[in-house]
Amino acid sequence: MGEEKRIRVALLAGGRSSEREVSLKGALGVEKALDPRKFKVTRYDPATDLALLAQDASSIDVAFILLHGLYGEDGTVQGFLDLLGVPYQGSGVLGSAMAMDKNVAKIMYRLHGLPVAEWEMARPEDVKTPERLLKRLHLPLVIKPVRAGSSVGMSIAFTTEELATGIKAAYVHDSQVMVEQFIKGREITGGVLGNEELTALPLVEIIPNKEFLFFDYTAKYQPGASRELCPAPISEELREKVQELALAAHRALQLRGYSRTDMILTEEGDLYILETNTIPGMTPTSLLPQAAAVYGLDFPALLERLIELALQGAGNR
Repeated sequence: MGEEKRIRVALLAGGRSSEREVSLKGALGVEKALDPRKFKVTRYDPATDLALLAQDASSIDVAFILLHGLYGEDGTVQGFLDLLGVPYQGSGVLGSAMAMDKNVAKIMYRLHGLPVAEWEMARPEDVKTPERLLKRLHLPLVIKPVRAGSSVGMSIAFTTEELATGIKAAYVHDSQVMVEQFIKGREITGGVLGNEELTALPLVEIIPNKEFLFFDYTAKYQPGASRELCPAPISEELREKVQELALAAHRALQLRGYSRTDMILTEEGDLYILETNTIPGMTPTSLLPQAAAVYGLDFPALLERLIELALQGAGNR
């Protein structure tokens, strides 16, 4: 394929969030997997290269955003690319911003009748007097920074003291902190692929090793710290329910291209949506690529499909 026929891809990785290293690691795999006969890949780090990206915009066919967390997954880079007229994979400004804000996302889920755990937004004074939160919620409780990803700053409180400590720690990562009812169960994640026509991918069950209370940052990224089973070993009836919820969450947040929604399945068979990721991890062993591989799209084919969806959806976000 001639130079002029190769698709010119701007691979955006790095950035300014706490997940910078995860982003850079993922970019190496993406760059390696994209066929050099079909794609001409140029790397840009939004922490340093925004002016260069703007300067090169007219010579870019499509951007592949491999940024996680703030200034990448929250709609800011999406808006910048919209202004430059550069298409990109995944959701636009509105969907990205809603999914990134865990409070807004839960409000949207609830408006669409989707099951979520009860929650309250913390206040700074709760660090000293967290008892206010226990009037409506009961221990154990999950504490989350509202706009951090990869479980950064997240903890589970089993006592009032741990609740206060957890809120204080979460405020280090965000000015908004959510306190959510802890739901015990199996963690299942459902991927969605497509623009107008959506496909629910095979489900993955995540089993953190026993030393981890939940699928935290270490359990996600330390080799051997968790196991993933795909397809998830659940009944056909439950599989359909989980996939329907993944599709419903994707639509509720007005997403495009792809997403991955994490859920808890209780022993009683109840499902609760935790959150939806608009730029899921993108290494061959990440959750969504694993599911895509079982579906029949290996890693290079998944990346090509996402770029194809980006070019299809250009100007329609």
